Amino acid sequence: MKEEFLIARKDENKRLDKFLEDNIDLSRSQIKKLIDSEVIILNEKKVKAGYSLKAGDKIKISYPEEPKPFKEEIDFKVIYEDEYLAIISKPQDLVVHMGAGNFDHTLVNGLLNRFENLSDVDPIRPGIVHRIDKDTSGLMIIAKTNESYYKLVEAFKNSEIKKYYLAICHGKNIDKGEIDQPIGRNPKDRKKMAVIYENSKKAVTRYKKILDFGDYALLKIRLLTGRTHQIRVHLAYIGHPVVGDLIYGRKNSLKITRQMLHAYKLIFNHPITGEKIEITDDFPERFKNLINKF
Repeated sequence: MKEEFLIARKDENKRLDKFLEDNIDLSRSQIKKLIDSEVIILNEKKVKAGYSLKAGDKIKISYPEEPKPFKEEIDFKVIYEDEYLAIISKPQDLVVHMGAGNFDHTLVNGLLNRFENLSDVDPIRPGIVHRIDKDTSGLMIIAKTNESYYKLVEAFKNSEIKKYYLAICHGKNIDKGEIDQPIGRNPKDRKKMAVIYENSKKAVTRYKKILDFGDYALLKIRLLTGRTHQIRVHLAYIGHPVVGDLIYGRKNSLKITRQMLHAYKLIFNHPITGEKIEITDDFPERFKNLINKF
């Protein structure tokens, strides 16, 4: 896969690696390695990561071919399974599929090891219909056939699958409500999302407080849309960021550095049989442990 950028005057004098960090989903160190190995070239020549860009410069990125996923024993819980789909509970700190720097120990590797059949519409992400963040735990629907994959994708697109989350957020002065604010790429940091009114998509999140403890609150959340980082961005927007969120949150006195967010409930009609399916995951141990400190 190739990607190209033509430098405009507004980007003159920026470092090459800083410009790319703002425009592609890789870290500065990953970008430097690609520049050093000539995967990234400028004006058909090798340059240094600190090169100062000029208007008219042409950056070319020739990504290496993605390796194929392989079977690997990965620990996750299967909650429901039939011949068309499965519902699993993804542990926290597990990447869903391969990407830059992540070629092993992903959920996909584990799915290949656990299930005999998976949809292969996307051979790099077999079975994957939707994602949750590495640092988020909880329920995911896995497609075992291509027919179920296409129908599940359409159901997600039409908001026909009800998704509920549990989150522990900062602040007690929160009750219930709906956040209807569009989300798009943060123009100042392309790896982040933000509430923004240009180049964005509609995003709606409903929340209700279940419990207060200390300076925190346990929330039940329903997503009416499925934007990247939606819950994290919306809760931060209203001043109640998810505890442990290192990107959109703030420091906490308990020194928690992994986000307290869990996808705990799914309600949808089976894509093949039409049967109503309602699955609820266990209440996370890390949530119990935090609440019990108070």
